[in-house]
Amino acid sequence: MDEIGLALSAQQGDLNAFNRLVLEYQEMAFNLAYRMLGDPDVAADATQNAFISVYKALSGYRGGSFKSWVMRIVSNTCLDEIRRQKRRPTTPLEPFDPEGEEEIESPSWLKDDNPSPEEVLESSELEGAIQNCLQSMKQDSRLVVVMVDIQGMDYQEVSDSTGLPLGTIKSRLARARGKLRECLQFFRELLPDIFRLDGEGSQ
Repeated sequence: MDEIGLALSAQQGDLNAFNRLVLEYQEMAFNLAYRMLGDPDVAADATQNAFISVYKALSGYRGGSFKSWVMRIVSNTCLDEIRRQKRRPTTPLEPFDPEGEEEIESPSWLKDDNPSPEEVLESSELEGAIQNCLQSMKQDSRLVVVMVDIQGMDYQEVSDSTGLPLGTIKSRLARARGKLRECLQFFRELLPDIFRLDGEGSQ
């Protein structure tokens, strides 16, 4: 996909080009919003608001990675929502609805083409554990680990999206990974061996 060409066309008022860009990045945008905010409905609203902001700000796009530019707007929208929630606390955010149905796709390491009922339950529990651990992090650490380890963005893309130097990205990511790994040990029985602390996977 020629994202730069589509972005330039969208700047000229081509709605079809803009819609193609939305379709390309809406899943990534929603997943980032969900990981940051912890609630699928709030994440959906934030994603919609972010793309409205993207459309309004198209004239400010000056080339380069359009994905990074979009994700910067999405992350800023999420941070604004977090600040709003702190000013007006609501009920605790839950990663799943009361019926226990997942609202988003599981991370790639949880996917299975033909999962058994037991595997589905374990995956749901691990998904909840991961989200709970992410929500316990400070928002700056959460943002970096979500972008790199869950969204698969490289350091430069994250730097472009957040405006942070590469060194800051790497140091925050290292700390965030450590905190996530430590938190997930409370759910050790749900983890694949590769996610357990050294020496524990073979027990």
